[in-house]
Amino acid sequence: MTSREKVQRALAHQPGPVPVDFGSTGLTSLHVSCVAALREHYGLPPHPVKVIEPFQMLGEVEDDLARALGSDCVGANGRGTMFGFPNEGWHEWRAPWGQLVLVPAGFRPREEPSGDVYLFPEGDTSVPASGHMPAGGYFFDAIVRQEPFEEDQLDPADNCEEFKPLGAEDLAHWRKEFARVAHEDRAVVSGVGGTAFGDIAFVPAAFLKHPKGIRDIGEWYISLVERRDLVHRIFDYQCEVALRNLATWAKLAGDTVDVIVICGTDFGTQQSQFCSPATFDELFAPYYRRVNDWIHRHTKWKTFKHSCGAVRPLIDHFIDVGFDILNPVQCSAKDMDPVRLKADFGDRIVFWGGGVDTQRTLPFGTPREVRAEVTARLKAFSPNGGFVFNTIHNIQARTPVANIIAMVDAIRDFNGTAA
Repeated sequence: MTSREKVQRALAHQPGPVPVDFGSTGLTSLHVSCVAALREHYGLPPHPVKVIEPFQMLGEVEDDLARALGSDCVGANGRGTMFGFPNEGWHEWRAPWGQLVLVPAGFRPREEPSGDVYLFPEGDTSVPASGHMPAGGYFFDAIVRQEPFEEDQLDPADNCEEFKPLGAEDLAHWRKEFARVAHEDRAVVSGVGGTAFGDIAFVPAAFLKHPKGIRDIGEWYISLVERRDLVHRIFDYQCEVALRNLATWAKLAGDTVDVIVICGTDFGTQQSQFCSPATFDELFAPYYRRVNDWIHRHTKWKTFKHSCGAVRPLIDHFIDVGFDILNPVQCSAKDMDPVRLKADFGDRIVFWGGGVDTQRTLPFGTPREVRAEVTARLKAFSPNGGFVFNTIHNIQARTPVANIIAMVDAIRDFNGTAA
């Protein structure tokens, strides 16, 4: 059975070995420091690791490391980064924690004597910085650059400037990416972009030099309550552009793609939700349904919805609008017990993640504790398929390599037992 077949069986809720994903998306990957440490552990050729997503400082999981980790998935990646410059023109940079990495040409940091590091939209150092890595940090936070506005002058077009038809450079990039993965024996995970309605990571628009409209995170959440007509108009425009781009992109992707990442919009906190089910149904559901319906009518792809937190009250609603996959399955949040999740939803949605807690167990536990938690999660989620193993979001900096290896070994032992 190939890796792709393993994933496809899981997506079809059929029993079999549990497939694994390490590195196919910006939601299921590893900090660049962990990638380098794992390459050293496995004795892979040493070289500076590429930072393929500078916002979270995620490292490229090359084919040799993916095979070593047993990953069954590969990403077909977009051209740009969260800061608006493309992943090209690589050069070396010494990160604050001492690691020599490769960064794109547009990665032109301003490094302060204090240890703070700033990044700029499109790599343009003549405009205000849009990203900040504090001294002692390991990734960037977006800098809010919202301009003052008058309530009666708010224009939905200001929050829509980032939603554009795919251009010639985008299409050339995607042709190259799909050619690269066309003959893979792993499942291909990709995404066209522009389909994540209200994703708070994109609201500050770290990729725009002078973002207009509502760009403050708190102001955006206020808008979900007090400016719903405005939000609907933004989402409607975004959805129209997304559907046109999907139609273009699908002609290039064809059956090469197995899974499409639709959304990174978080609806859960540690203890509750950012909105009620009624608000989700009124404000978000119409647009997600249109996107998912188009994909299911025109392709064989499965649709991937990311949301951290305590989203149990919303899972039925995610299913209702057509999502096939839920990630990262934050079992540490309120009412997210894996056994109950599997019993109540496991035949209707695929759980992609939830394999181990990246807030506590993986970074701070012992290898023995990691192994025990991984095994318990595999036993909870794996019956009758519908589970792809990944951690709960990306593996963070300073996670002990011994713990990551304990996780990988536990998966292999479980699949060996299951086989």
